[in-house]
Amino acid sequence: MVALALITSAYILQADFDRRGMKADAFFMITVAGLTGILGAKLYHLLEPDNRQLFFEHPWDMLLSRYGFAWFGGFLGGFGALLLLGWRAKFPLLQFLDACSPAASFGYAIGRIGCFLSGDGDYGKPTSLPWGMAFPNGVVPTTQTCMERGFPADCRVHPAPLYELVIWSAIGALLWYLGGKILKNPQASGTIFCLYLILTGIARFLVEIIRINPPWILGLSNAQVASVVSVIAGVALLPFVIRGNRAVS
Repeated sequence: MVALALITSAYILQADFDRRGMKADAFFMITVAGLTGILGAKLYHLLEPDNRQLFFEHPWDMLLSRYGFAWFGGFLGGFGALLLLGWRAKFPLLQFLDACSPAASFGYAIGRIGCFLSGDGDYGKPTSLPWGMAFPNGVVPTTQTCMERGFPADCRVHPAPLYELVIWSAIGALLWYLGGKILKNPQASGTIFCLYLILTGIARFLVEIIRINPPWILGLSNAQVASVVSVIAGVALLPFVIRGNRAVS
């Protein structure tokens, strides 16, 4: 599913490059950013306080394991690689970030299907809703999660990755549509990226409410803290983007 997410992102990014008249190989960019993102996600997870000691005791076993990836580490690694590749291609930064935003949304959405299929603990809290699901044989079995929270071992949980699949696909479609509209007004460069930061930040914060991740700061999980930072950055950057584009025009 990670591979499918990268391939889909590459096709979408290439299509966005083409409609913007930006000459670059999106498949090469996504391959490099994807591999860097995977490495970043792995290292971030291993260096978290709960995993750090075990990582230092068994570095190769932990590094080569097939699970244990942190979304925020993947974002930092992949985003950093994309910035470097965009700089090498001599693209205007804001236009490049606008082009990457729909591809990033769809890539994240598809990648979450892998979390769903493996039952890796990205599911949500116990629920009685009719679409609740159980992952008794998952990487992180729901039997363990349910009993830890005082529920029967066969309880069902929110299929949070499916929620994210739907939400991030909708965000990606909206950003693609708005990107086409903004192409008629080149002075609006950077708006799509700001919307990406705001919308995905809000979405991730809300999904985390039903997730089982432990609190980190002020009762918020690390993903919620990152989401708050994302929203604040998007809201703070938007006026500067608008003001800067007006000055250029």
